[in-house]
Amino acid sequence: MSVEKTTMTDAWIRGVVEAIHSAPNQAVLYLAGGASQALGWLMSVPGASNTVLEAVVPYSRMSFIQLLGKIPGQHCSQQTAEEMALLAYNRGLKLSSPGYPVVGVGFTGSLASSRPKFGDHRFYLSTRTSDRLSVSTVTLSKGLRTREQEDTVSSHLLLKAIANACKVQAASVSHLTESDLSDEHETHFSEDQELEQLVDGKICFKVYPFSSETCTSTAERKIILSGSFNPLHDGHIKLLEVATSFCGSGYPCFEISAVNADKPPLSVSQIKDRIKQFEKAGKTVIISNQPYFYKKAELFPGSAFVIGADTVARLINVWILKLL
Repeated sequence: MSVEKTTMTDAWIRGVVEAIHSAPNQAVLYLAGGASQALGWLMSVPGASNTVLEAVVPYSRMSFIQLLGKIPGQHCSQQTAEEMALLAYNRGLKLSSPGYPVVGVGFTGSLASSRPKFGDHRFYLSTRTSDRLSVSTVTLSKGLRTREQEDTVSSHLLLKAIANACKVQAASVSHLTESDLSDEHETHFSEDQELEQLVDGKICFKVYPFSSETCTSTAERKIILSGSFNPLHDGHIKLLEVATSFCGSGYPCFEISAVNADKPPLSVSQIKDRIKQFEKAGKTVIISNQPYFYKKAELFPGSAFVIGADTVARLINVWILKLL
């Protein structure tokens, strides 16, 4: 590569990374088998802590299996990349600050190695946001590049995909040739589809940040009042306000579980009706799929939970029954 082209590429990388770091999006990245330089680029430009919540490279077979929670049918496949992106998205929801858009990134590749490969040199990358799933499939010409060069190609395309997920303009700097094959497609989700995915357990929760209160990226602690809120009333709002004043720093949120322990799950229309109350009141509400407090604690680590008198009485009764 010429010095001039290298300089242009370096400038493009820095410009895109700076734009990503300036966006409000927070990301979790799961990368296996390539695109290693993309992570270095993200981390080398000031502001990485604004964007990167976590990055994991599950390179060994057991690490990969533990990440997915199963033995994949094929390590390097479109389905696996999509599953990695969804896992990264759910992880990002748990780690992100309330109201910040989350991006889950999954990459799996089979690039040039120390030994000749019988199959194609290929990679799959996927990004997941609240309302969009993007997937790219690339097959590289065998013997055309070194491993480092193939990693560079995959890193450029992954960085561009992250920029697109963050809705950042990234003028294309393609390193693909006419003999390389690439395909990409995108699936958009409506709010109803997102809520259906939540009820089905595909995504762990959805935040509706209606509150006028600002939340800095360092305010990771949530102060949560859980309930059915059917309806929401002034007592609920006052309880959370008082609890927040006692707890000090933290972001106050209401939380509704769409899945009930002893009743059918809420329908999408029921969930949306409950949400409207919080929009009208200007209060942040989280819709989750965990009816039990010990599961909520896993879902919102480090958070403070506020419970009313009725809930206290119910929990005490449960404990007493278990002791009898």
